[in-house]
Amino acid sequence: MADPAPELDSATRAALRGLSDIVQPAPVSWLPQTWGWAVLAVALLLLAGWALLRWRRHYLANRYRREALAELSAIETRLGEDMPGAITAMAALLKRTALAAWPRSAVATLSGAQWVAFLRQSGGPAGIPDNAAAILDDREYRQPTATTTDEAAGFARALRRWIEEHRVSA
Repeated sequence: MADPAPELDSATRAALRGLSDIVQPAPVSWLPQTWGWAVLAVALLLLAGWALLRWRRHYLANRYRREALAELSAIETRLGEDMPGAITAMAALLKRTALAAWPRSAVATLSGAQWVAFLRQSGGPAGIPDNAAAILDDREYRQPTATTTDEAAGFARALRRWIEEHRVSA
């Protein structure tokens, strides 16, 4: 058998009674310790608020684009059953979209070559291709020429690209 623990002398017992637990330091505060960090936090909050307001203003300003793209998608589904009506509706949608973005006095009176020139100038990098311009010109005041399904789909793609990429001057 193992030997029992040796008997402690009185000095050792007194020393053991005088021991206390290890004291842990208080947790470190997450609050900034200097005013510079507080100023930086306020500045970052203001910057985030400003960015959020700009994003919201941009989102609301481009609402007409989202609505026009949704309507264009609905019109595209009619291309197979009523192509002349769908193309006429797309041309009207393009005019309404331009009227939503620019002042009425700048857009409402445009027709023919002036309308196509306006669309090309404001259409961003892609502009309006020649085949789409020819379809627009035919649909405005003349009896429409025969359009194939591929031409109509290309016309819809050109309008979608113009709606997405046109730039309105401030």
